[in-house]
Amino acid sequence: MGVDRLAGDVTHTVADEMEEIRLKGMYRVQTSDQKGNVIDVDLEIRYRCIKVRPPIGKQSRYPALSLTVIHARERGAPANRKPIEWKLITDLSVTSRREAIEKLDWYALRWKIETFHNILKSGCRAEESRLRTADRLANVISVFCIISWRLFWLTMINRTCPDAKPTVALTNVEIELFNCLVKDSKRARKLPPLSRYLEKIAQLGGYLARANDSPPGNIVMWRGMRRLANMQFGFNLASERYG
Repeated sequence: MGVDRLAGDVTHTVADEMEEIRLKGMYRVQTSDQKGNVIDVDLEIRYRCIKVRPPIGKQSRYPALSLTVIHARERGAPANRKPIEWKLITDLSVTSRREAIEKLDWYALRWKIETFHNILKSGCRAEESRLRTADRLANVISVFCIISWRLFWLTMINRTCPDAKPTVALTNVEIELFNCLVKDSKRARKLPPLSRYLEKIAQLGGYLARANDSPPGNIVMWRGMRRLANMQFGFNLASERYG
């Protein structure tokens, strides 16, 4: 919620009303510090159904809405970063701590959802499709969604399960292609098995793989996967032609 709306009888705002609410519970979440270390953070949870009013100049055109406001604020003030503070507003029912936490968990997924849509829009360029019927658009978007999911999954599994076997994410043919196409850098030789091969994908997409580079992101992974798909197509075509 980016704007402090008028509430109730219009003599106060949503923030004023939330300040009056007693603590409804605590919720522990995990986040990362500036060095990438995982830390636990305790959030104080408050919520209330509030009658939210439109701006004064628009009250004759728009009705007041009964909405639930959830306020989650980190307990204590951390020394090296801003405290976590979420202010959510929803038309969904929130009558218990469990339901409030459910909505907070949904909100915490927003970065992953935004990243998925960024791949769909910027990588697959779904908006540039020029198909003329709804059925054809639905078909192509379905394919793009599968591609976007796999790319996002590859990026995340590289960060969460780097010790997994490469075959978890890649076929044997893809692994053989990478062994032929991309030489291991000094950095890559020190990486766990799965990370080593996923970094090869990123290198196909222009990732430099320098010692101090951060892990590859979705866009460079997309470029690498696109090049890999083109190479596989050429490899299959040559196999069919020359046996």
